[in-house]
Amino acid sequence: MTAFSDAELLALHRELVATPSLSGQEGPLVEHLLGWFAARGVVAERIGDNLVARLGEAPYFGLNTHLDTVPACAGWSRDPHDVTVLDGHVFGLGSNDAKAAAAAMIGAFLRLAARPGAPAGGVLLTLVAQEEVGGKGTEALLPELARRGLAPEAAVVGEPTGLDVAIAQKGLLVMELAAAGDACHAAHGRALGARNAIAELAKDLVALDGVDLGPAHPLLGPPTLEPTIVQGGTARNAVPARATCLLDARINPAPGPAETAARVRAALRGELRIVSDRLRPVEIDPAHPLVAAALRARPAARTFGSRGVSDWVFLGAAGIPAIKCGPGLTERSHTADEYALESEIVEGASFYEALVRAFREARRP
Repeated sequence: MTAFSDAELLALHRELVATPSLSGQEGPLVEHLLGWFAARGVVAERIGDNLVARLGEAPYFGLNTHLDTVPACAGWSRDPHDVTVLDGHVFGLGSNDAKAAAAAMIGAFLRLAARPGAPAGGVLLTLVAQEEVGGKGTEALLPELARRGLAPEAAVVGEPTGLDVAIAQKGLLVMELAAAGDACHAAHGRALGARNAIAELAKDLVALDGVDLGPAHPLLGPPTLEPTIVQGGTARNAVPARATCLLDARINPAPGPAETAARVRAALRGELRIVSDRLRPVEIDPAHPLVAAALRARPAARTFGSRGVSDWVFLGAAGIPAIKCGPGLTERSHTADEYALESEIVEGASFYEALVRAFREARRP
């Protein structure tokens, strides 16, 4: 296999961005990539809407990122899939999140395959679907990989971090707060002493400001909680019998979701239920060989804690040590006129290749 040049890497990135792949609609891009890999002598397979390619034998090092994008938001000044390159900026939907990482990981994979003499151990490339809608691709893929004996011994999750190394990540706990009222005609509510569910809910929402969600994490900071979607009432002239609000809590490894919910519940009068606690916080020991390898591969990188959720959640749940690191910046994600820098993509491919080599060297007896 011949070396994969920077020009080919950047051309691949433009192809990825030009091929629409909204969450749940990744199939055409996966099929395109299967043909692209086959033309280069690489055997890849489709598992669901995920693409998996292997290099070498177990134990595998995992390169994981996602192919899906969110829908284009309002405010784009150009066609989101008409890729434009201006002064080294590549504009297009998903160019930053996370097709920059996808192109860089593919580039690193091909370069590792082309250069003999790599330390023992294989590489597993997983380009997954539906990360943007809850990580359904990686969540479904990992058990199948384990069944086949292909689960990686360690992995990097490609997300835009400026190639800094996330060694901790907050979890997401979604709760619903509900308040009860007494339904009646709005004209008679005060006279009847009827409870207004919206007013009752408002009292609890104010009380949320006083809830102790637990201690700050040295990298992630304090847990946070935000009311996000409020619903209540059925008619303009009726006192509502029920009002609800979704609560978005970003939690740390301690306390866990159950204790966090208990702390919130104790401060409220309404009913609180957990809607979702599957996206748990994760972290890795800063002294882990994977972290050391990442810092050897990129000495300028800093380690940090990430507030955003990624597929790292599912690797952590499967007991696979992982970090989150990739080209691009998270602040550009999901924005109008999203872009990635060509220099970031090139640096990303070099980093991923160096990371695999550094980890393998550290693990060599």
